[in-house]
Amino acid sequence: MERIITTHNASQFQPETAMPAIGKRTLALPVLMTAAVLTYGFDLGSKLVAVSRLEGQEQVSIAGHVLTLQVFRNSGAAFSSGQAFTVVFTAIAAAVVVVIARAARRLQSLPWAVALGLLLGGALGNLTDRIFRAPAVFRGHVVDFISVEHFAVFNLADSGIVCGGALMVLMTIRGTSLDGSAPLDRQGRSIALPR
Repeated sequence: MERIITTHNASQFQPETAMPAIGKRTLALPVLMTAAVLTYGFDLGSKLVAVSRLEGQEQVSIAGHVLTLQVFRNSGAAFSSGQAFTVVFTAIAAAVVVVIARAARRLQSLPWAVALGLLLGGALGNLTDRIFRAPAVFRGHVVDFISVEHFAVFNLADSGIVCGGALMVLMTIRGTSLDGSAPLDRQGRSIALPR
């Protein structure tokens, strides 16, 4: 009789331990997609407004000379570097999208989902410019319009990429993997992370 009760109790608790992982997996992909769609949507919308309202106009001051709005067409990477390699940057952005799509199959961590969503939305935002804007397909110039004094001119896609990258670095430092598992000590036991 005791043996039957033990077996019954073990089977009773097994689904409960499996549920959190299943729940995280089902939540992670929608979180990733939501972060990506919002990042991409805000970036695309802001670029359309910037081009229609700001291009060819005097810069608009938001906070004196520290923060201004003015449209620049960037053929290179961040800080307008590598302007001769526009096609290469297009290929890199496309590769980032493919890598994130492959990583999403193992995704169970919600912070990783947010990070990858920001990165995906940002990469798609700048990739859209590379494909559809002048001067040519796959060689289009990215629209940058947010200017910070003594720093750079950038757009919301760049902000998404930077924020997503920073969150990825934080998760890597903490040792949390895509599947949400905590780092292991030398004996293979999970290490409790500070909250």
